[in-house]
Amino acid sequence: MMTGFWHRSRPASSARPTGLTLSRVYVRAPRASDEQEFLALMRESRDFHRQWASAPTDPVRFAAYLEDCRRPDFAAFLVCRCADDQIVGFFNLSQITRGSLQSAYLGYAAVARYARQGYMREGLELVLRAAFVELALHRLEANIQPGNAASLALARGAGFRREGFSPRYLKIAGHWRDHERWALLADDWRETRASG
Repeated sequence: MMTGFWHRSRPASSARPTGLTLSRVYVRAPRASDEQEFLALMRESRDFHRQWASAPTDPVRFAAYLEDCRRPDFAAFLVCRCADDQIVGFFNLSQITRGSLQSAYLGYAAVARYARQGYMREGLELVLRAAFVELALHRLEANIQPGNAASLALARGAGFRREGFSPRYLKIAGHWRDHERWALLADDWRETRASG
């Protein structure tokens, strides 16, 4: 159940969601001025992410990340604390597909020092609202390694359902890793919110 409020800083017709807020966190798009802070946090979190995710840790990869953000099939959200604007994690919607699918893949990673404090759970609520309301998507899919208990709990807690298993699905840190497929439909998200 969402607490606090959310705010859309652009008109409803805008193609890119921004400025969504909850009581403790807000989400916004990455910008060039985030480079130093973002890279320092991702380097600091490298061991925490090592087998689970790959995040930009150098200026070249950060520049590529910003370039991805300009594409119509990609949306990135930095999760920031309202109290001090500190970046605590990020979510990406990739391979946004329109037409008869209206779907995207969801990826995410927390900053190690802010993990397990509920920030990503709150951030995910905002990203789901952006995905299903502002971007009008029908389905989100998250592919998560079976041993990543924190990511599985985050997806499950947001209403994602396990759809299957993909052996050697994604190469991370030089190894092809098995993943579980979890998905959430817009109708199920709306129903959960209405009953919450």
